[in-house]
Amino acid sequence: MGFFEPDRYFSRISRIDIGRDLLAKGFRSVLLDVDNTILTRDTHEVPRDVGVWLGSARDAGIAFCLVSNNWHESVYQLADRLELPIVAKAVKPLPFAFVRALKKIDASRKSTVVVGDQLITDVLGAHTCGMEAYMLAPLVEQDLPHTLMLRHVERLIMGDRRPEGTPAPAPAPAQMRPEESPDSCG
Repeated sequence: MGFFEPDRYFSRISRIDIGRDLLAKGFRSVLLDVDNTILTRDTHEVPRDVGVWLGSARDAGIAFCLVSNNWHESVYQLADRLELPIVAKAVKPLPFAFVRALKKIDASRKSTVVVGDQLITDVLGAHTCGMEAYMLAPLVEQDLPHTLMLRHVERLIMGDRRPEGTPAPAPAPAQMRPEESPDSCG
């Protein structure tokens, strides 16, 4: 698998099956991105299904550490609200924050998966550190200007790959020639 290829690709975190996709694969820890992964960029809220999933994963014994390039006070407040450790100002995809996060939760690379919504920061960072990466579709389309540029690069790399369980778009209807149209005389 290439550095820019996610190990799995989901539409949102709640689509990750805790038993099958984490525990059965030996993952006991998750390094978790924040913006547009568990927190919407537009309303700055944790969607209900995301909160429920986080609670279920913790109940199943999964340890978490938030890893975010965000440096604003709000990211620390979110970590406090969720009662999760955090490494902010991460400068992902550089490996330093991932290593700090592993130490914070006393986890090994082999038993940890990185979950985030960006190919260049989350997936590349995870693979550079020798960890698997689960990529998520962003919660909302709203992004920072520099992230929008990275999204363009992501589309070039990912091509038409869609999140698991997402139906392929319906094919465009075939074009009829005018002489085949039921409205034509002839």
